[in-house]
Parts: sequence; C-alpha cells; structure tokens
Amino acid sequence: MPSIQFFPANITITCGPGTDLLDAARKAGVAIDAPCGGNGTCGKCRVRVRSGTVKSISVGGMPFDAPEGTVVLACRSRLGDNDAAVEIPKQHTDTGGKFAGSCEQADQAVTIGPGHVSPLVETRATRVARPEKEDGLSDWDRLCNALGDAAPEDASLEALQVLARTVRGSDGNVTVTMDDRKRMIAIASGGSGHTQYGLAIDIGTTTIAVMLVSLADGEIIGVKTDYNEQISCGLDIISRINYARREHGGDDLRNHVLNAINRCIRQLTTDHGVSPDDILCVSLAGNTTMTHLLLGLPPEHIRLSPYTPTLHRVPPMNAGETGLDINRNALVRFAPAVGSYVGGDITSGLLGTEMVSGDEQIQLFIDIGTNGELVLGNSDFLMTCACSAGPAFEGGGVSCGMRAADGAVEAVKVDPATGLCDCTTIGAVKPAGICGSGMISLLAELVRTGWLDAGGKLRRNTDCSAIRVDGRKAYYILASGAQSASDSAVELSEIDIENIMRAKAAIFSAIALLTRHIGIDIEDLARVCIAGGFGRFLDITDAITLGLLPDIPEDRFRYIGNASLTGAYLTLMSQTKRELQQREARRMTYIDLSNDPGYMDQYSAALFLPHTDAGLFPSVKKPQ
Repeated sequence: MPSIQFFPANITITCGPGTDLLDAARKAGVAIDAPCGGNGTCGKCRVRVRSGTVKSISVGGMPFDAPEGTVVLACRSRLGDNDAAVEIPKQHTDTGGKFAGSCEQADQAVTIGPGHVSPLVETRATRVARPEKEDGLSDWDRLCNALGDAAPEDASLEALQVLARTVRGSDGNVTVTMDDRKRMIAIASGGSGHTQYGLAIDIGTTTIAVMLVSLADGEIIGVKTDYNEQISCGLDIISRINYARREHGGDDLRNHVLNAINRCIRQLTTDHGVSPDDILCVSLAGNTTMTHLLLGLPPEHIRLSPYTPTLHRVPPMNAGETGLDINRNALVRFAPAVGSYVGGDITSGLLGTEMVSGDEQIQLFIDIGTNGELVLGNSDFLMTCACSAGPAFEGGGVSCGMRAADGAVEAVKVDPATGLCDCTTIGAVKPAGICGSGMISLLAELVRTGWLDAGGKLRRNTDCSAIRVDGRKAYYILASGAQSASDSAVELSEIDIENIMRAKAAIFSAIALLTRHIGIDIEDLARVCIAGGFGRFLDITDAITLGLLPDIPEDRFRYIGNASLTGAYLTLMSQTKRELQQREARRMTYIDLSNDPGYMDQYSAALFLPHTDAGLFPSVKKPQ
C-alpha cells in the first residue's frame, strides 16, 4: 500500500489507494481545517504536494495527477498507487484567541445560595441495623428500611459490590449518594467525609465550556473553555452533518467533542485538586445536532425534510455511557430541545432571562452564531425559530475569513477621506484574516464613511489604494502582503460582502417575522437579550448600522454571555429550575421558517445595508 507523509508534523502512515487526503490526515492525527465539512466548497483545506503525486479534482471537476509543488484541496485529492508527501500550512486551530483558555468566573453572576440548593444528586447519612438470624433481610433490605421514604429504587453495580463491606465497616453508619432517579450511585462508611462535585457543560458549535461546582453549597469552583475540536470538520451545523456521512465521520466528530470536554475536565480537576471520582452529576446543554454528535446518533435526518431528529428529550444517562472522564456512575442530564434547530442551549439560556420569571413585557432572546436561534415572548407565551446564518460570522464562506483566533482582525476604523483603515487584531499580531466581529466592524465603517453602498458595492470612482478593482469585481484591502502574517493580502471581496449580508439578513428577517406573527412593531420590544460567545463581542451600533439588529435604543439591549452554561448551572443545582425548564420547553411554539410564506419576502428586503425600508433604521444616517 502507498504511504503518505505529512509535514511539518513529519508523520507517515500507509493507506489504501483512493483514500482522500483529508481522511488520511485524520487517521494520522494531523489537523487540516475543513470548514465546509469536506465538500470541496470552502477552499480552506489547501495542502502542497511536497513529493510524489496525488490524484486531484480541479475546480471544474476534471481529475488530474498533481505533481510536486502543486497546491490542492485535501478533501478533493486522493492517494494513487505511489508514495507521496504533502505540506500543511499553519492551521487556525493551532492558535489561541477569544474563546480558548480559561476563566474563573461565569459570564453571569448567577448562583444559588447554600440554603436553596437541590442538586441532581443528594447525600443522606443513616445507620443500618445489624443483620439478625432468621430475619430474612438482605443488606440492601436493611439499608432501604433505614432510609425509609428516601430509600433508593435502584443502584449501580459498583455501589452494590461494596455494600456488604461498607455497612459492616463502621457499625452500620453509612452515607448514601443518590441521583434524582432515586438510584444509589455510591455508598461510603461514616459521614460524607469529602466534598462532592458536579459539572455544568455547554457544548457550542464553536466552543466548549465546563464549570466545576460544589454540590454542598453551589459554589462555582472554576470554569474552563476551549474550542470545539469539531471545527476542523466543519464550521457550521450543516457542514458537520455532511461530514458525519463520511466513513467513520460520526466517530471522528464524537471523539473530537469528547476530547475537548474531557480536556477541560482534566484541567479543572488538576487545578483545583479534585478527584474525577468525586464528580457525581452533570447538567449538559447543547443544540440538537451537537447533542446527537456527542451521543453518536445519526444527525442527517435533522437537515432532511421533514427535519426529524432521533429525539428532542434525551433520557438521563450515566457518565460511563456518554464517555465523560468522571465517576462512571455519575448522572448526566441533558437539556430538552424544542425542534431540530432549537435545542437545549436555548431552553437553558432562557432560564437566565426575565422571559420565564413572570415579566409581562415582550422581549427577544437571540443567540447569534452559525445558526441564529430566537425566542420572542413573555410570561404568557414563547415563540421560537431558527435561521441559517451560515458560517460567515465564524469565517466560513469568506476568502480571508477565520475564527476569532490570534491574528484575526476584530475591529476596524476607516478614514472617511482616504478610505484607508486601521485594524485591531486579536493577540496584537500581524493580520492573518478577519473574524466575524471584524467583518461587522469593517462593513459598518465603510457604510458610515460612504465607501460601501446599500447594495454592498465598493466605491470605484475614486483613487483609493485600499480598493482593488479586477474586472467586475472589487476588493477592500485591510492589509497588504507585506503587512500580513502570511505574505498574502488580507482583503474582502464584494462576494464576501454578499455572504456577510446574507448572514445578517437571515437574522433580521427572522426577528421581523416573529414580531409580525404576534402583531407588534419591532420598536415595541422592551428588551433584547443577546447570548452566545459571538454576541459578547458584538458592537451594537455597528450591528444596527448593518441591519443585523433592530434599531431600538441601545439601553434595551442586554448581553447575557454564555446563557446556556448559566442555565446548565441552574439546572445542576436547583430542582425548581429543572421543573421550570421542562415547563417552559413545553410551552414554546416552534416556527419552521422554511414553511412560512412570508419569510423569503422578509429575507429579500433585508438584503441591503441596512434594509430596503430605511424607516426601520432611523438612526442610520446616509454619509455626507
């Protein structure tokens, strides 16, 4: 069989002829970013043939033998009968950025006081009577008798295996730990002895967040965040669903997300001197697709009509079943989903808002990412929908787009007179590309200064060195090759601008449609809660200038950070919040935008900067 060598990692493996380079890299443990999921549409999985030849397919669909020095797409190239070597450029997943690392505080200071905790597991101390001759009672019977109405109905095998030794080891004085299914997870001699812990976990499309919590008092011990390793298999939901259809693609995706979660768990337990065996419960929130991929459930039916997932409500499981590196009998509870594209991250996120706390004012909850999930309502009703914003805000579908990693342009200022810009990059290093917040900042500045018109076209009739015209296309140059990190210019084409405009139009048209459904004007919104990692870095003024967010007073907007993680914490520690989440999920009305005849009209109207109806954006003034 032919061998393939990957540089700069200098890893060589053998694969059968016909294996595509993307799959070969996965088998070798070498990361190659494939934001489109390996469909050959994003052009980001470029590699250079260093020696030998590979069989590739051109953009026009014609196969050819790619010799040494040729740059090819890994997902469109396959091994032939000969050995080959390829060189992989530096990947964005290799760098840090806005979302990688750790934080010791939750995004919101929402905690549950010691007197109000009712965690997913409870600990009870009791004294088990000694066995007597001919009483006919087993050790389990006597334990249940001692606990009375609080007796467990089930038990883990590990707990049963030590039951006899434990009840005899301290004159019958034992501590029993049970989950909310009344299942005995553990039994120990004497009192509780040591602190027990739980985890709140948010599985986002882009990031993973894990919170370590003391079950005794609800204290947040620490929080770790990291990128979701699935990013290398696709930036957005649809790309990952497509990737899951590849051979072993589902296994790859499951392993990637588990690696990221377990790495965060290891960091937390190491930093705080906690034994993983003392982590006895987990409250986990994620969108419908992320939950399916974590559990190894086939996700393809989520994107195929009639858009039916395997399940909306995942039954409670044990950590051993899910692959989490903690006590294998720990209870894992999943937040309920409402639809294929409105998942547990949204039903968790709502718990930190006034929408579920009895407030009668109509509010909007919005989580902006590769999908836009929205909930509109108050204490009387909740209406929800999801729109496909696409991967533009995560850097997909944009020629120089990238995630919010080191080197990404995140903010821009444009000189009205010259059209030239000053860029701020993450990590204060040379520009390598532009992330979502940078795209919004740039386009808003170009609109305000008159260098970009309502249709997304750059001004061509002036001598501006930042605007490059090539035939019918124009490009805005943020950094020249000499100024960039890669010796290639960092620029945005008008096609890139169209992709960003489509993403913002999807979000705003969904807002407009929901408000129309309940018969209110957008300016009647009392509050807009912006959730998610991307929303945390969103400039409200810039977003309104583009027509991404409604033009209402800025004091009505509220950042709520990682609301999904906050909700996971609340349901970890409070039976009241768990019941509230289930109740609110049941009363949410899911609107399928693909079946709504008015959605395309709203979407088309929003495909301008800021909108075809200028009256909706009175604060956005035309440049002088």
